[in-house]
Amino acid sequence: MRIEQKLWKENVGWSDQIPRVDGLQPQLLLVFGTRKCLQQKVRFDEIKGFYPGAHIFGCSTAGEICGTSVFEDSIVITALEFEHTRIEGRQVPLSQVQNSLQAGKYLASSLTHEDLSHVLLLSDGLHVNGSELLQGLTSSLPPGIAITGGMAGDKISFEETLVFWDAPPAPDTMAVLGFYGKHIRVGCGSMGGFDPFGPQRLITRSAANVLYEMDGRSALELYKKYLGEYADGLPATGVFFPLSISGKQIAGNLVRTILKVNEEDQSLTFGGDVPTGAFARMMKANLDRLIDGAVGAAETSLSAVNGVSPELAILISCFGRRAVLKQRIEEEVEAVSDVLGSGSILTGFYSYGEISPFKPGEKSVFHNQTMTITTLREV
Repeated sequence: MRIEQKLWKENVGWSDQIPRVDGLQPQLLLVFGTRKCLQQKVRFDEIKGFYPGAHIFGCSTAGEICGTSVFEDSIVITALEFEHTRIEGRQVPLSQVQNSLQAGKYLASSLTHEDLSHVLLLSDGLHVNGSELLQGLTSSLPPGIAITGGMAGDKISFEETLVFWDAPPAPDTMAVLGFYGKHIRVGCGSMGGFDPFGPQRLITRSAANVLYEMDGRSALELYKKYLGEYADGLPATGVFFPLSISGKQIAGNLVRTILKVNEEDQSLTFGGDVPTGAFARMMKANLDRLIDGAVGAAETSLSAVNGVSPELAILISCFGRRAVLKQRIEEEVEAVSDVLGSGSILTGFYSYGEISPFKPGEKSVFHNQTMTITTLREV
């Protein structure tokens, strides 16, 4: 695999982030950028002009990762030339399917299944149920195919997110990228780093990603009781206090972030499903543990490829982690780089939700407030 990387910044324009590769003919461009930048037609035309013939796959973000730096109001291009690996992609607007579940099934059935090794998913981050989208994909793909990826972001605006596969960036869109063949080695890992507090409670009433009651009491009432002075800032302050979900039908502990508060019915809307009958426990931010979580995700992704440094690592971290870590945000990216090795090129973005198994070989699940890492290497 041969790789080039470019960065666009206002008042600077395009710049090479790693040495250019002579004669590079990439099959794939991974493109992550702020919504207002991606919506500029001239930017998208420039991207196509750099590498004519390459497929383009990307989304809008709540922050862009390039190397060990985190940017905003930028565009990052990572151009990949594979020696042995074939790729294939599809996209679908939400308007053309019944719901998120059907969108997942449609995308999975649109991909060729023979020799499929891994699927990377990018989705609208505001109007798609990530849990249902993933369920649809998983149910329609061959057994054992891991899915990683994330939900597009819009900084902290929450107005509109964009996704694209070989088309101009568009809202309310979902897209998948399939990697094919036996020469691609893919590792993955996902970890959080928030500390639990307060008692474990039973979810007694919920519908998909809307939580109404825990232990028979109003979910919003309980949150306000424990948040104290932070309660007035909901839902924005919810990034500091996500919910941990566990149960017999749930692999590991899933983390969910508050997206919306409804004072009328006293409910909380989260970034992923909060099933009735599961157990929930509130969590709070711990800066050092968040960085340790990023390290753990990197170590897990590396173990999947027998400890050999990957050529590329795609980092997808929750926008809530960025809000919590603030000026320390690059520490989690630097920590990942230290684990993977200086020869690994990093790209990625801050998201409205992450998709990955906790460990290689496990079922892919929808996360909030995690650092998820997908590593690629050709052999």
